[in-house]
Amino acid sequence: MNSTLNIVVFSGAGMSAESGIETFRDSNGLWENYAIEEVATPQAWQRDPDLVTEFYNQRRKTIIEATPNQAHEGVVQLEEFGDVLVITQNIDDLHERAGSKNVLHLHGNIRQSKSSGPNQEKAYYPIDGWKLDNNSRCPEGYRLRPHVVWFGEDVPCYEKAALKLHDADILIVIGTSLQVYPAAGLIQYASNAHTKYIIDPKADELHVPSDFIKLNSTASQGIANVIKSMRK
Repeated sequence: MNSTLNIVVFSGAGMSAESGIETFRDSNGLWENYAIEEVATPQAWQRDPDLVTEFYNQRRKTIIEATPNQAHEGVVQLEEFGDVLVITQNIDDLHERAGSKNVLHLHGNIRQSKSSGPNQEKAYYPIDGWKLDNNSRCPEGYRLRPHVVWFGEDVPCYEKAALKLHDADILIVIGTSLQVYPAAGLIQYASNAHTKYIIDPKADELHVPSDFIKLNSTASQGIANVIKSMRK
C-alpha cells in the first residue's frame, strides 16, 4: 500500500441509503412522524428523555438489522491506493462493519451512549443490542443519552476533521447534499487535495467548487467508477 497518499472519504446519508437506512430529508423518511424539535434537540431531551431514548432505540434497531452495501465495501477497497480516512455525518456503524478501520463520526455513533451531564465527550459507552435502558447511568450518576449530535449542539470532532481534510491528497464526497452545517463547510479545508470527487444522484445540482469531478450516480456505482479510474 502506498502510505504516502492520503484519501479522505466524506460520507452522508446517501452512503447508507442502499442499506435501507432512510434520512429525515426523504419524504418517506424515518423522521416523518416526528418534528425535529421533538426528538433531536437538547430541549427535547430535557422535555421528554423517554421519548427521545425510544426514538433512537428504534433507529438503532433498524441500523443493527441493516448490512453494509457495495459503497461501504468500495471504500474499504480504496485502501489499496493509500491511507483512507472516513469522515462521516452518519450515526450508523456500517463503515466499520464493512471493514473500514479509520472512521471519524462527526455526528456521533448511535451504537454508543454518553452522559447527559457535564463533560459529555469524556467517555462513550457501548450499547449492548438495540435498546438503551431508561435507567442507564454514567459513573457520575447522570442518565445516559444517545451518542448523537443534536441540532443546536457543537460538533466535537469538527476541528480534528478540518485538520485531516487539510492533509488530504484525494477527497471523495459521497451521498451528502452539503446542506447540514457546520459539517458541510468542512470541504473548504481540502484545499491541498489534487483530486476531488462528489458522488450523488443529483451531483450536477449541488453547489460545489469548480474543481470537483461530479459523478451523477448512486454511492455504490460512483465509488466503483472512482476505483476503476484510480486503477488505470
